[in-house]
Amino acid sequence: MTSRGAKGLDDASGGLFAAVATDEQSTPTKAGHLGHRARLRERFHKEPENVPDYELLEMLLAMAQPRLDTKPLAKDLLKTFNNSFADVISADAAALQKVDGMGPAGVAALKVVQEAALRLLRPKMKTTDAISSWSALLDYLTAKTAYGDIEQFRVIYLDRKNKILADVEQQRGTVDHTPVYPREVVKQALDLNASAFIMVHDKPSVAAA
Repeated sequence: MTSRGAKGLDDASGGLFAAVATDEQSTPTKAGHLGHRARLRERFHKEPENVPDYELLEMLLAMAQPRLDTKPLAKDLLKTFNNSFADVISADAAALQKVDGMGPAGVAALKVVQEAALRLLRPKMKTTDAISSWSALLDYLTAKTAYGDIEQFRVIYLDRKNKILADVEQQRGTVDHTPVYPREVVKQALDLNASAFIMVHDKPSVAAA
């Protein structure tokens, strides 16, 4: 095992998500907290489904801020975003950074989780890149759009066999309005030689397809 492998994430000082002290301002890790973090990992490995939301966030943030106590920040994030793990993960990056203690490294850690979840859903939506079922499509669109606070209009372009040619965020609007330009939708359909397309419009609190 290399020295990097032996060191592990908890002791990393220059990894992908590593944050400098001026970037992330959570409570510094105390000696006893290292034991808490080890016990938390052990509980997660045994029963991940029983780990509460704030501790799951705490673990994610610890990968970005390995030398800091991230529990207070995790609780603050949940309090800010409706006590919902999904709302925290899906929140806009700018909104996340308004929470005291969050910086680019913490935001990146959460956004990696969001993108990973979307990629896990994509095979369920597709069979050789084709839409396989209505429910799978709704699951994907819910994960993609349901938790934002800005309206958006997106279009999924399909060929004759329902193979996905493109999934495009056509427009982003405000909290209660998003413009739609039919000419742009049709132009892109022609450019892609699409046989059909699915138009999706979401409200900040309700996903619609």
